[in-house]
Formats: sequence, C-alpha cells, structure tokens
Amino acid sequence: MGTFFSRERFGKPQVLAGLLLLVFVAECGWLVAHTAPNLISPDDFARVQEGLAQCRGRGVAGTQAIPRDALPEWVQGGAFDPDHSPLWYLIGATPVAIFGVAPDSWLWVWLTRAPYILFGVLLGASVWYVSRRLYGNAGGYIALALYCFSPAVVRSSALWLAGPDIGGAWGTFGAVFTAIAVSHTLYAPREVVLWNWRRIVLLGISLALAAGSQFSLVLVIPVLLVFMLYLAPGRRSAALVILCAASAVGLALLFTAYFFHLGIFWQSLKHARLLSGSMAALGMKGAYLQMLTEVRASGPALVLLVPAALVTFILWRRSRYFGNSAPLLMALLFLAQRVASPHDRDSVFALIGVVFLFVFVAGIWADLLETQARELTAAVLTGLIAANALWSLIRLAGIR
Repeated sequence: MGTFFSRERFGKPQVLAGLLLLVFVAECGWLVAHTAPNLISPDDFARVQEGLAQCRGRGVAGTQAIPRDALPEWVQGGAFDPDHSPLWYLIGATPVAIFGVAPDSWLWVWLTRAPYILFGVLLGASVWYVSRRLYGNAGGYIALALYCFSPAVVRSSALWLAGPDIGGAWGTFGAVFTAIAVSHTLYAPREVVLWNWRRIVLLGISLALAAGSQFSLVLVIPVLLVFMLYLAPGRRSAALVILCAASAVGLALLFTAYFFHLGIFWQSLKHARLLSGSMAALGMKGAYLQMLTEVRASGPALVLLVPAALVTFILWRRSRYFGNSAPLLMALLFLAQRVASPHDRDSVFALIGVVFLFVFVAGIWADLLETQARELTAAVLTGLIAANALWSLIRLAGIR
C-alpha cells in the first residue's frame, strides 16, 4: 500500500489532475441536473428501451431479434442497426435494469448518464496520462485543461443534446496509445505474447469498446498496424501477432454483447457499415466549414492554439517527432472522416479528432515552454487556457 501511494505514483501532479477532473464531473452533473425527464429525446429513450429489452431476455438490441411488443409503439425496429452493436444500447440501459427505475423519473436520467460521465472521466485521465508521459507535467496540464473545459466533451459526457459517443472516443484513444506502448516493449528480448498479455487484453478491451460503440471505428486497426510496424521495424512479425491477438480478444468481448447468440452476431456483422461517409463530401466546402465549426465549439482557445501549433510544427524541425506527429495524424484522419460524413447529426469522428488535437496542442506548446521564450509562451498560454475555462463556465452557468 505504501508503494502505491509513493510520490512517484500519487503526488502533486496527480492531485492537480484529480481536481480538474472533479471540476469536469461537476460540469457534467450541472447539465444532467438541468435535464428534465420530459426533455429526453425519442432516440435517446428508444436506445435505452432496446437495451432494457435485451437485459430482460427479450432479444438482442439493434437487431431483428427484438420483438415489437418489447418496445414502445413509435420505436422503429425490425432491422439490423448498421452502425452500432448491442453494446451501444446496453451501456445506458444496464444501470436502469439493475435498479429498475421508471423512465419518467429523475433517477432514470442520472442512471442513463452515469456510465458516459464515467467514460468522460476515464478519457480525461487517459489524455492527462498520455500527455504527461510524452511531454512532461506541462503537457499533461495543458491537454487536461483543454479537455475538462471543452463544451463538446462535457456535452457528450452528459448526453446534453449529444449522442453517446464518449465511450467510442475513449476506446479509440486507448487503442492508439496502448498499441504505441506495446510497440516500445518489443525492443526488450522477452517472449512476445506472454510478456505483453496485460497490454494485449487492454488493447482488446479498447478495440471492443470502440467498434462496439460504432462499427466504422474499426478503421483504427490498420492505422495501429502501421504505427506498430513503424515503431518496431525489427519485430514486425511480433507486432502483427500482438495486434491479431488483441483483435481476437476484442471480437470475443464484442460477442458477449450479443449474449453469445452466434447467428445474430454473424448477421449483425454482415449488415455492419464499416465505411461511413462518401468521397463526394470531401469536395463540399460546407462539409469543411461544419467540421471547423465543431472544432471551434470544442473551445474558443483552439482557434488560436491549433493554428499556432500547426505553424510551429511545420517551421520548427525540433517539434516534428513521433510524439507530436502521431496525435496530429490521428486528428487529421478523424476530422477528415467527419468531413466525409457531413449529414450525421452527431459525429464520434469530430469528438475523437478534437481529443487528439488536445494532445497535439499540448505537445507543441510544451516544447515552446522549453525555449528561451518560455516566459512569453507561459503568459500567452495561461491567458488563453484561463479565458477558455472562464468562457465555458459562464456558458454553463447560463443554462436554466
């Protein structure tokens, strides 16, 4: 126990990060407290009802196995959901099934939001941990401060006029950086699978959560393969084995969300839409403007921090290392995917892209803090982040 609470594991950085995450929880709680049961959207209610039906043994959510009499009359059922697995339905429904509360109560609202607030906290902790490991304490604080006071992240975690995408975002983020961490361990002369079994399981859980939240997030798997082959050029066969093993773990975990109905599982995968969007949308000016609007809505400070970081990355050779390049590439990939699917009301791609932008911005500005202009950089950065937080809190306080 004494080792766990050592200064290395639990010191000032962890305390400050914990306080920021507590503020984040309070922001989410404020939004949930102002969500009246009669304001729940029909889609939100239908998602929970389908998950409840599966929890009660009445079919498999999001598939033809759900009988019509298990759902409200207005719910359109009877077909396979091409975008979501039953996990997407079960996350919000499981707490309600456990406590058995009525759908028109305040407790129903809180229980259906609690898992996503937890995902939001865990994603925030992951953003801080990764950024701190890559860029030091300064990078960790920058990324976490941008994350905790991002209206888009808070709304997604509290399901305030937003879809339940935070779980898929956490799974994708975790998959990327777990794969990177696994690649670095391959330099050690140890047994590939036995030594890495914990990371393989963790990577498999991340992939299951990502693909289970939205099938099209499987696009991250070939990206992970590229990263792993690049980072471990002398152990590429080992990297491939690890990724295949993790994918198998993820597939097995996803199978459990179907309550082990093999036929339904197979049919659902056959109907899954793995590629969303269209190439034609990439030529639409409005699609890019929409994407930029969503990025700006994730925090006004990004309007200045992101362009400055991009210019620095292009002009300053020292900043162009893998720790900065990887989150930038992931952000561009998912934001491009958002551009390709402009008609989706809620987009997990925009959310994931913004989260990776937080890490990229943190890395570039942490590098700038190590230059001779660190005092000016610190002053500008502190002012922007403080203004961003104040703006977010004022907007939040205005909700009645």
